[in-house]
Amino acid sequence: MKRVMSLTTKNERTLKNSFEEFIRVKRLQNLAKRTVKNYEKSFRYFTEFIDENTLCSKITNNVILSYIENLQEMHKGISDISVNTYIRELRVFLYFCMERGYTQRFKISLVRAVKQPKETYADAELEKLLKKPTIKGSSFAEYRNWVLVCYLLGTANRRATVCNVKIGDIDFETHEIWLLEVKNKKPHSIPLSAFLEKTLREYLIYRKGTADDYLFCNVYGQKLTEDGLSTCIYKYNISRGVTKTGLHLFRHTFAKKWILNRGDPFRLKAILGHSTMAMVNEYVNMFGKDLQKDFDVFCPLDSMECIKRSNGHIKMK
Repeated sequence: MKRVMSLTTKNERTLKNSFEEFIRVKRLQNLAKRTVKNYEKSFRYFTEFIDENTLCSKITNNVILSYIENLQEMHKGISDISVNTYIRELRVFLYFCMERGYTQRFKISLVRAVKQPKETYADAELEKLLKKPTIKGSSFAEYRNWVLVCYLLGTANRRATVCNVKIGDIDFETHEIWLLEVKNKKPHSIPLSAFLEKTLREYLIYRKGTADDYLFCNVYGQKLTEDGLSTCIYKYNISRGVTKTGLHLFRHTFAKKWILNRGDPFRLKAILGHSTMAMVNEYVNMFGKDLQKDFDVFCPLDSMECIKRSNGHIKMK
């Protein structure tokens, strides 16, 4: 058969061809399916602005600046943080093109964003969610959802991690949970709190299963999917009169309460699975106002005995 020659040379690739190559490479790197989907979503947004058959060599800094303006105009109300998410994901692809000579090199900067405080669950909401249902008077789904809330608040695990924990990953002897499916691809263990251990021991009596079975299952005993997990928490929270239904809010709440309880930030970094202290520092800065609580009690200056004896009064000679 006569070989059909490509219409473009190596350095004259289209966005579509280059993105297909990019995705193949990323899949070979064993990236999480969600990460791949995020790249695809960001590329789809970009090709709504510029045709996917555009040559990569035509992509310049001015094109990206125009795309950012288009994002903000076409999606009214989109936050700067969301815009940066799309740019960051697109940037990975474009830097890939630059490395292969498909696109001229240039720096892609993020927009300056004012970070909003991360939403968390209030204590009153947590009390509603943590009220244990009667085992005999509730369905397996409702009981499992209560266990899920306890697990989320007790581990700060991400959604994908929760769905991939197996029964055998719970080590009751060493009081720890082994997390093998994590965002940074670095499996590690985290401590198992006393209450969560008691809760999981009881849960497994009803859930049953072997070490190779997933810890959380649907009512048919099958693995609970990420979308299924989100739906479970949504329905459970609404049924308890809590309008907040975000799974990631449990992670934020864990971080906030850890900080307010004077927990070690380096241990928090390890538990959350962050590679650097940047996100932990962000949590500290974000919840700064809450850190004012009992500040005088812990402040080194105010805790000095000589300061306490003076009752705050200064005598001038």
